[in-house]
Amino acid sequence: MRVSAFALSTFALSTLVAVGLGDSALAVPASPSSSPNAEHFSTRHDVVIPNAVEVEAIAPPSMLLTQFSPSQTQAEINAAGQVPYYQDYQGTPPPASQSPPAANLPSPPNALTAQNASAAPPATAQAAPVPIQPNATPIPLQQSPVAPLPAATPVELGDVAVTATDVQIIGADAELQQLVRNTIQTQPGGATTASRLQQDINAILDTGFFTDARVATSVQPEGVSVVFQVEPIVVRSLQLSGARVLPETVVNEIFAPQIGQPVNLAAFRQGVQQVNQWYADNGYTLAQVLTLIPSSNGVVTLDVAEGTVSQIDIRFVNEEGSTVDEDGQPIQGRTDEAFIRRQLQLQPGQAFDQSVAQQDLRNLYNLGLFDNADIALSGDPQNVVVTYSLTERLSRSFNVGGGYSDNAGLFGTLNYQDQNVGGVGDRLGGDLQIGTRDFQFGGNFTSPYRPSDPDRLGYSANAFRRRNTSSTFSDEVDLPNGDRVRLGRFGGGVAVNRPLGEWDADLGLNYTRISARDGDGNVFSEDEQGNPLTFSDTGIDDLTTLAFQASRDRRNNPVNPSEGSILSLSSEQSIPIGNGNILMNRLRANYVQYVPLDLLTSDTETNPENPEVLAFNLQGGTIIGDAPGYNAFDLGGINSVRGYGEGQVGTGRSYLLASAEYRFPIFSPLGGVVFADFATDLGSGDTVLGEPANVRDKPGTGFGYGLGVRVQSPLGLLRADYGFNDQGESSFHFGIGQRF
Repeated sequence: MRVSAFALSTFALSTLVAVGLGDSALAVPASPSSSPNAEHFSTRHDVVIPNAVEVEAIAPPSMLLTQFSPSQTQAEINAAGQVPYYQDYQGTPPPASQSPPAANLPSPPNALTAQNASAAPPATAQAAPVPIQPNATPIPLQQSPVAPLPAATPVELGDVAVTATDVQIIGADAELQQLVRNTIQTQPGGATTASRLQQDINAILDTGFFTDARVATSVQPEGVSVVFQVEPIVVRSLQLSGARVLPETVVNEIFAPQIGQPVNLAAFRQGVQQVNQWYADNGYTLAQVLTLIPSSNGVVTLDVAEGTVSQIDIRFVNEEGSTVDEDGQPIQGRTDEAFIRRQLQLQPGQAFDQSVAQQDLRNLYNLGLFDNADIALSGDPQNVVVTYSLTERLSRSFNVGGGYSDNAGLFGTLNYQDQNVGGVGDRLGGDLQIGTRDFQFGGNFTSPYRPSDPDRLGYSANAFRRRNTSSTFSDEVDLPNGDRVRLGRFGGGVAVNRPLGEWDADLGLNYTRISARDGDGNVFSEDEQGNPLTFSDTGIDDLTTLAFQASRDRRNNPVNPSEGSILSLSSEQSIPIGNGNILMNRLRANYVQYVPLDLLTSDTETNPENPEVLAFNLQGGTIIGDAPGYNAFDLGGINSVRGYGEGQVGTGRSYLLASAEYRFPIFSPLGGVVFADFATDLGSGDTVLGEPANVRDKPGTGFGYGLGVRVQSPLGLLRADYGFNDQGESSFHFGIGQRF
């Protein structure tokens, strides 16, 4: 029988090629939604890191993992530049250290063995990976018997291209079969050669998912039929590379079912998604699994990038949003950069944690030095640059003024305020008023407690001399000489503060000398009806108190909050020394809740100057022991029930006050307010010394409502409210800062 030249030059002989073992890497999706199908997996010898990205918010950068391209072993070229023939591929059998041939894979007659591929370079160098221990008793591998490769009539083989009429992969599940199809060059209907089949075997083993791979061919009328026989690796253990915050126990729990089992791409993909979800749930929004790197010995390396912070930058931004001045130089802030860095919990070398970054922003806001603070991220998941962009608030002012008042006559004033002394947030303030009838002054210094220096107490000191008409003793009842009652206060105090858990605590000692006087400075102990104005019969009382206050602040902004709450509790215990021998304890509680709204603005629109918010305030207090009128609770006015004048609702030993406000933006820098207030002295007006509320016919209970505007200015937030009360009266109220 005549054999055609085509047949003689093709794979008439069933060829069996077996090669050694290699490693490769499996690219994995960054999130469940981006998980590729099995056919999208491919291999290469290096690990691909996502490109550097920049994100201008606290959010994970887009991390696109590049798909791996097949690693192709090129056919060797002999000295004559020709493709070698079959006999050139005859190699030395694999050493004993290599994995044994797969079970149930008998070699057909005249089987061909290719060169060992184990000498190929490793897929990647692992930086001291952490071993993840398998189960104590590995799950035994269950494999179905694999039919031997078909035999064929042997013929002399040359490296001449022939058509592959059919390409089969046996010995693996459908997903691994598709991985093999994506890896090999030999495809149905395409040309193949002996060297190309050799390359295909090398490429299959280079994936790291198989311990053995063989190929057999048989003659068909149109060409040759190709069958690849593969043996998947059995997962023996996992190694964790690049992890600092990911616990080994979490990885063990996720991948434990796969130990002792043949490699399963779908199971590994699901495990990767669970690891990424653990990162997200724990605030590590930039962390992700980069690659799964299998090896022929059954060790799979999980390579992760955890968004390690490599650098932290501080930049100042002016009111126009620029980071440079007119000369192109970086904006220089008053706040010391080293002081800012001490307030930050996030440090270089740590994995980026979103909750820590948000707490850093709150810490910066709580300094009261910045109108705005943002975080920008740049770099890649392995090296993240964190930039804090800060817009400083106007912190220093000096004012000169003058005028005329009943208390001081013709007067002039000086006022100085600095909220950032030395660039470290210390506060200094002072004022002086000199008039024709009186002079007054006030001064204070505060060095707050800093969490960055926990062993140091915060402290403050103040001194003052004031004389003003009193809302407690209004003009319905005057002094015996017909003049209004004026209360003079002279004294000072010191205090220290530090946190107690989540509470901020203050402890202070205060002294005040209080006197009842007329406009000329003459002292009176009683009003025109004989009601006592002071505890002592001299018209001068000494009030020394030990004051304690604790507050829990959960607001997102201490100046103009849009969400959160603040609760404060205080107690002032007097020490009965000096004029009057006053013994009392003054207790107060104050709670404020802020609820953000988006009735007028969308979720994406923000207005930090005038946020849209519902604000609720509930407060109350009582005095135990002596209750002089000048120390009782006055109700009504700008900081109480709007629509009433100062102190017109009541003066009581106890009180309860409730307020609600709807705050909304109009246009920058203007905002609006709708408010309602209610207060009561709980019937305690007649228990105050001299009964100032009863003799002046104060109702004891009052309700007010109205509208107001808020304007951001260099002096701070200015407010103007117009209120109506339940007596049919109305009044304007002006002040600085929110009502609560």
